[in-house]
Amino acid sequence: MLGLGADRLRADMNRLLALLFHQGVLDEQFLQLQQLQDESSPNFVSEVVNIYFHESEKLLRNLRALLLDTELSDYKKMGIHLNQLMGSSSSIGAKRVRNVCVAFRAASEQNNRAGCLRALELLEHEYCYLKNKLHELFQIEQQRALSAGIRYPMQN
Repeated sequence: MLGLGADRLRADMNRLLALLFHQGVLDEQFLQLQQLQDESSPNFVSEVVNIYFHESEKLLRNLRALLLDTELSDYKKMGIHLNQLMGSSSSIGAKRVRNVCVAFRAASEQNNRAGCLRALELLEHEYCYLKNKLHELFQIEQQRALSAGIRYPMQN
């Protein structure tokens, strides 16, 4: 009976991943990241993604602070933060977040404050959607592992 629950949860994971790929939220880089996970590092993907989330939230805060400073928006610094966010988003396969970063960077290169504000709003939306869906995926994975009788070390 344990196997049936694990199979159902595996199917749920596959459906969620298929949806995220279909929506363009994720790309093949995420699959490559998953291939690096094995029995010796069963939480590899979630650990890498959680580091991404932690660092991305700092970058998003910095971008918002730079844009809210109406006296002096430092577009060059914005570009640096966006390049960091684009690179880390690409490395985990966060396709839509990366694509919004590209548009945001174009607006910042033109010193387009209104365009940057719109891009920041969209970036925060895409980031939150990605974060919620990947947390959902990791919760299903953890349930699947428990129902299959696999014991992974607890995360912090």
